[in-house]
Amino acid sequence: MASVNTRKHPQGLDYVEVETRLCKARIFLQGAQIDFFQPAGKEPLLWVSSEDDYKPGSGIRGGIPVCWPWFGMHSEPGFAQHGFARTRNWKLTHTRMANEEVELVFSLDIAEEDRQFWPHNTAVEVHFHLTETLKVTLVNRNLGDTTVSLTQALHTYFPIKDIHALTAKGFSGAKYIEFGEGPYAQEGDEVRFVRETDRVYTDLGEVQTLHTPDGVIEVARENSRSAVLWNPWIDKSKWLARFGDEDYLTMVCLEAANVLEDKVVLEPGQTHALSTSIRWL
Repeated sequence: MASVNTRKHPQGLDYVEVETRLCKARIFLQGAQIDFFQPAGKEPLLWVSSEDDYKPGSGIRGGIPVCWPWFGMHSEPGFAQHGFARTRNWKLTHTRMANEEVELVFSLDIAEEDRQFWPHNTAVEVHFHLTETLKVTLVNRNLGDTTVSLTQALHTYFPIKDIHALTAKGFSGAKYIEFGEGPYAQEGDEVRFVRETDRVYTDLGEVQTLHTPDGVIEVARENSRSAVLWNPWIDKSKWLARFGDEDYLTMVCLEAANVLEDKVVLEPGQTHALSTSIRWL
């Protein structure tokens, strides 16, 4: 029988533990961040760094951090990279269980100290739909009377086992910017990894696949024409926070996003829902 329980991590972070006949999952209230998802009878679908310490106030290096209400570095000094939502405590506002399927909704109340970063009248939620597939949806609603624009991403870390054996497919026809240069036209459908890779894709199809030693992971997106493909490789791994020197060998990020010309523009009363769905094929 499906169960949803609230637990406390040894470091003090609260999380929601889900167990059903279809999957197991763990979602932290800090950042509304899922760090573990395992379909029944299969390998886990999310990766977490060997060096992460789960300390309150630091986003977990792994799982699916929620980058909101901006992605990457902000033009204003003092604004945190990837926004502030991933280090704030969210509220579990809705739970539904039916036929071993679980739906959870987390919402974020904007604190007064964060109004300097985000003075807009909006509502933001993260929805989780848990079966053999993990679907995560980031919902924005404009409750004000002025236009609001934002960038965002669901920064998914995947377990790869051996980055040298990984082939990512589904990139044909796309363009990308890398290390601030481009756009470049994607050559062919596949991407393999032999160096640091940090590509922001645009005009990308809605489904990609990661061909790993453990099998094929399907990664699908909705309401997103952009995505980020990232592996820090050798040199960058040595100075990344909460990241082991050799962690790059066992992970890759493929992130559903709304960035660059794909940014979200919400007129008063409008809603936007960015989704990513992942599963073993």
